[in-house]
Amino acid sequence: MTRRLPNQALARLLAESRWTYRQFARAVNRVGTETGSPLRYDESGVSHWLDGTMPRKAVRTCILEALSRRLGRPITYAEAGLPAPTDHSLGSTDTVEGMIDLGRQDMDPSRRSILGAALFSVALTIPGWPDVVGRAEAVQTGRASRIGMNEVDMVIAMTERVSELDDQFGGRHARPMAASFMVNTVAAYLRADAPEAVRLAMLSAASDLLYLTGYMAVDEGLHGLAQRYYVKALELAGAAEDHLTYCTTLRGMSVQAVDLRHGAKAMELADAAAAASPKAGPRMRAFLAGQQAHASAQTGDRTSALRYMREAEASMDRAESRSKAFGSYDPSSLNYHVSQVRYELGDVPGSIEALQHSDELRYGVYRRARVRHRATLAERQLEVGHLEAACATWNLSLDDYPMVQSGRADDRVKTMFSLIRPHLKNSAARDLYERARTVAPPALVG
Repeated sequence: MTRRLPNQALARLLAESRWTYRQFARAVNRVGTETGSPLRYDESGVSHWLDGTMPRKAVRTCILEALSRRLGRPITYAEAGLPAPTDHSLGSTDTVEGMIDLGRQDMDPSRRSILGAALFSVALTIPGWPDVVGRAEAVQTGRASRIGMNEVDMVIAMTERVSELDDQFGGRHARPMAASFMVNTVAAYLRADAPEAVRLAMLSAASDLLYLTGYMAVDEGLHGLAQRYYVKALELAGAAEDHLTYCTTLRGMSVQAVDLRHGAKAMELADAAAAASPKAGPRMRAFLAGQQAHASAQTGDRTSALRYMREAEASMDRAESRSKAFGSYDPSSLNYHVSQVRYELGDVPGSIEALQHSDELRYGVYRRARVRHRATLAERQLEVGHLEAACATWNLSLDDYPMVQSGRADDRVKTMFSLIRPHLKNSAARDLYERARTVAPPALVG
């Protein structure tokens, strides 16, 4: 359907962006590529939109996201002179209903392509702690049974088992299991009658499961889906008055943003996580400061990046001196952050050294991380001209790769093929290439 009147609202936003028609079209096309549906618009397409031609629903989403990124604020459909989509199936005013809808669609293989096309949005509204704390009414209706701490413990144990599977084998198969458990078991518990302490504990356990499921969606490259899981995790963490999971989720959202090169959004989320955790212990403070350091480095703020990194290192020293117990943020994770900060600041040799140290310290259960980070190490070794060292490191990554079902691991292997192909006259590169062809899916070979 074509609109007869020129879209003056969109024209005003385009003028504010100071983009040419060509630059606007390219920005929209880039956003489309992120959704897995590349677009091919040029100046004429932009001209048609401004003249009143209505873009397709999926393209309208890309237009808003491109403008939001450029202008640094959320752009609404109304502000851009575009009608909002009528399908709101992925959202719900009821936190539990929204969780059920999201999980059911994630369980359904026929819906995976739709969920996978959901766009990562820098304009996403993140509920603040005061906005979500005490939002318990939505999860207290429709009580059908009574639960106790045994049910809470079961949800916690199930989440831990799924997390272990994710660490060892990747999230491709573990995430549908988590979604099914969420829909078929956890949702009923959230609506069951329970003493107040049990109810809050169940909300907290469910929030942690939602965070993990979002993290696994990130691993598969389903970034819009991951954001939806993360927002639900924030809502339930607020209802549970669980600062730890709330801050952990915000930090996870910052990691997602920084990996997608949205440095300003990553910094905003990392700062929000730190601000929401005023009583963080030393390990949590290291966990948060390390992410603030990475985001600062990506935005070019060298002074803040180094300051946060020193804070993370000092906090980790305090955490390790108090306890040598296994923790989710450990010296291996810290050294990974050191590597990322150094790389963003242009110190490639220093980033290689820190990644090597991270690899030496990594617990054996983290197989997926070992595949990804060794491949990243190899890429940087090649960047400084150490071809044979890079090949040796890539071979170590390939040792574990066949046992991991992970979109991010697949991306690193695909990158390896493109980087090593120009060096096939070298015997080490040629041997690596031939070996990789026997273990990688044909689609990654290119």
